[in-house]
Amino acid sequence: MNNINLIPVYPEIFLLIATSAILLIDMFLPDTKRVITYLLSLLALVVCAVLTFTSYAGGETVYTFSNMFVSDPLAGILKLFSYLAVGLTLIYGRQYNSDRGIVGGGHLGGEFYALALFSLLGQMIMISANSLLSMYLGLELMSLSLYALVALRRDDAKATEAAMKYFVLGALASGFLLYGISMLYGATGSLELNEVFRAIVSGAVDRNVLVFGIVFVVAGLAFKLGAVPFHMWVPDVYQGAPTPMTLLIGGAPKLAAFAMTFRLLVEGLLPLAIDWQQMLMVLAVMSIVIGNVTAIAQTNIKRMLAYSTISHMGFMLLGMLSGFVDGNLYQAVNAYSSSLFYSITYVLSTLGTFGVILLMARSGFEAENLEDFKGLNKRSPWFAAVMLVLMFSLAGIPPMVGFFAKLSVLQAVIGTGQIWLAVVAVVFSLVGAFYYLRVVKLMYFDEPADDNKIVAGFDIRLVLSINGMAVLVLGLWPGHLMDACTNAIVTTLGTFLTKAIAA
Repeated sequence: MNNINLIPVYPEIFLLIATSAILLIDMFLPDTKRVITYLLSLLALVVCAVLTFTSYAGGETVYTFSNMFVSDPLAGILKLFSYLAVGLTLIYGRQYNSDRGIVGGGHLGGEFYALALFSLLGQMIMISANSLLSMYLGLELMSLSLYALVALRRDDAKATEAAMKYFVLGALASGFLLYGISMLYGATGSLELNEVFRAIVSGAVDRNVLVFGIVFVVAGLAFKLGAVPFHMWVPDVYQGAPTPMTLLIGGAPKLAAFAMTFRLLVEGLLPLAIDWQQMLMVLAVMSIVIGNVTAIAQTNIKRMLAYSTISHMGFMLLGMLSGFVDGNLYQAVNAYSSSLFYSITYVLSTLGTFGVILLMARSGFEAENLEDFKGLNKRSPWFAAVMLVLMFSLAGIPPMVGFFAKLSVLQAVIGTGQIWLAVVAVVFSLVGAFYYLRVVKLMYFDEPADDNKIVAGFDIRLVLSINGMAVLVLGLWPGHLMDACTNAIVTTLGTFLTKAIAA
């Protein structure tokens, strides 16, 4: 409980110093040596992973900075997968960025790497936040870095438009969230989540003010998750942003958004679960329905995957709303661990999917339309098979990991007695399977629209192959990852409640 204990913050401190150093080193590198920035960025991620794994393996929960920052198993597992997501994005996007001058072109140097790492730093702060203030600071650091990344290609009108939409709607979301936080602070008199929980349990606060604040907090969270009806920015930004930036937005930030949702709603506002669970139910159902139905009409694969993301965030919210039933927490571990597992496996599948899109892209060609995937099996049977595995996983078809993720969430929902909710989710998952299988049909049963050979570096080919195989292997043997998710939720929630009640 030492409030000046810096050991839990070593990964964040190291990443801040390393990113600043990389930015300075990059200033003095010629374009021909820009690979040094790339390698240093990957090295920084590896060191952060080692530092985080050291504390994660210990299984301890440590609070520091006057209880504003917490290092616990949940933070450890989410940070490790965030490093993986950002690292894969850097590998997948290297050739794309080089071909289009995003890295080392014109007036640009290696800003892409520095901004990607700064956005990761914001996500790490969000993941470990135990205070409404530190959570908001992490959110803004992540968001501002992503706004700049989307606009990095200044000569691209679509990217500039996407950045403007993302910035305006992101600022609106931050305003909602900040207003909700101010309401919670006004009602409870504290920014620390433990104190917020304790104040609500005491019954000495105005419930109407709290519920009013929760409405704005949930609206801000829904914006960040891209849940309906706060989803309007997602398809435009996914389509307009350069593909590596789209992957940076659709990958690791989803893990940080899960952490923020868990910390705020489950830890801080658990006594008011009856109120926020009803809001999440509406968001989840609308996201699953509208996301899957609208995706069918898309011809741009990035836009299709944007609506797919909306539906997947709906599924993640199903797990979040299934933990507190009839005033008790007997479903909590199963529900929240299934939601965590779903978030992680969704991000892994998304990384691989965008990796294939980036693999097929080349200078002057984006590979963004569905027609671009025609006959991929004849051009590259192996990567067509990888894409098939990823599409099956996102669709929830066995034996891919996406099937087990959906099954675990549905089991949690059924455990609450809300059978109709599980039925709606299953029906619209079947609807959603159509647009994933359409990609498979184009790859295997249509003639190639382009006979050009797919040219890519050894690193992207190797990592993409491992990514696809991991999705299949985790589907066949999901037990270890699910156990890790379950242990993280049990330890984190148990420690938080013990601290909040005992103080």
